[in-house]
Amino acid sequence: MNRTFLIKYAEIAIKGKNRRIFEDALVRNIRSVLQSVEGNYIVRKENGRIYVKAEGEADLSGAEKALSRVFGIKAYCPVTLLPDEGFERLSEEVVRLVGETWGKENVTFKVDARRARKNYPLDSMEINAALGETLSTAYPNLRVDVHTPEKLLRVEIREEIAVYSEELPGPGGLPVGTSGNACLLLSGGIDSPVAGYLISKRGVKLSAVYFHAPPYTSERAKQKVVDLAKLISLYAGEIRLHIVNFTDVQLKIYDECPHDELTIIMRRYMMEIAEHFAVEDGCQALITGESIGQVASQTMQSLFCTDEAATLPVFRPLIGFDKQDIIDISERIGTYETSILPFEDCCTIFVAKHPVTKPRLDRIKKSEELLTGKIEELVETAIAGTETMTVTP
Repeated sequence: MNRTFLIKYAEIAIKGKNRRIFEDALVRNIRSVLQSVEGNYIVRKENGRIYVKAEGEADLSGAEKALSRVFGIKAYCPVTLLPDEGFERLSEEVVRLVGETWGKENVTFKVDARRARKNYPLDSMEINAALGETLSTAYPNLRVDVHTPEKLLRVEIREEIAVYSEELPGPGGLPVGTSGNACLLLSGGIDSPVAGYLISKRGVKLSAVYFHAPPYTSERAKQKVVDLAKLISLYAGEIRLHIVNFTDVQLKIYDECPHDELTIIMRRYMMEIAEHFAVEDGCQALITGESIGQVASQTMQSLFCTDEAATLPVFRPLIGFDKQDIIDISERIGTYETSILPFEDCCTIFVAKHPVTKPRLDRIKKSEELLTGKIEELVETAIAGTETMTVTP
């Protein structure tokens, strides 16, 4: 099994003068995720390429799994690096490598050579033709097909020569930490973990706030959210999670305000508290998992009333997604099975039977006047008593 991986990226390559910043961030993030994988891994950047080499005893399958979750990686390729000892020697190594992998199969193939080092004696087309002929002679079961080959043998001519035929998909996106910080309002549902994943994929570093309502929500509900944060951190890296005891604030809203407006007013106070921790963590935005029309609190009018309580921008990456779209992503990233565990969160415990779907901001603010002088201290107490932990993969 090859002990070196060639890392490919897409969007980073068009960053112009800032490209180096994104490449360096990707190298740091790769080194970070590999720290938890058995083995010693050398990550180096060289002439527009990033290589990961395992030294000594190493868990190569674990390394592959870790690389498959690093944002910024378009693909990672198990690669053999060869010194330049002449084309004849390269041909011998290619025949050996193909023989150890798919050389005995009845498949079509194509050689795709790239000559980044222009002083190499053969150009790309000549390398393709020569290696194709050599392989067809060595393995009569292999047939060249330049249009729709079943196997593609890639050869990159640089200071070293890279030979590989397998390209494994990465998650794409931008390296985490290159696009600022944002604070995720994380619940135990399906949507918010997916929202955090998608924003993190754009290079945003996450912190998170969870609103806990004991005794109406259990410790198992709290642990479920911690577990979801841990699953997100597999992609997003370390997450600072704030667990807010929201019970007294919710009860006061329940006692004082019209019940059809409970959810909107509750979410406005969530925004206020989440913004406190967002500012504390150096975030430039809030993130929620809302989708237009999914429930009463996610109509256009409801979202308008909710956003007015925050001064930071609110990002909603799922805003135009169908529920099935969101479920599909949650299954792919591994959060779905945890999200559907039957532990209620505070949003579902205090939901109104007949919530308003087209709230008016002036009426919501009028209802909030009923809380004046009664809720401010409860909010301060909730903030002061918040449990904060660092969640890592």
